[in-house]
Amino acid sequence: MNKPTVPEVLPKVQAYYQNNPAGGNLHIVLEDGNVNDSHVQFCLEQASRKGDNEGVDLAQLLMRMTKTQRLKLRAQH
Repeated sequence: MNKPTVPEVLPKVQAYYQNNPAGGNLHIVLEDGNVNDSHVQFCLEQASRKGDNEGVDLAQLLMRMTKTQRLKLRAQH
């Protein structure tokens, strides 16, 4: 499984913000900078429970990224 790059994922984050201006179900990662795997997993489960398919897809991508990549993604958004 290939690790997604920040430039590949950034447009997906920007698209997610179109419908979720405060970061939606992924706000603890995208807004607050909590980038550990456990934080992303929590967001994935939250998005899944709430039927947020776009959030689930994005969280699954984030799970495949390193913590450093997640921080860079947050900084670039």
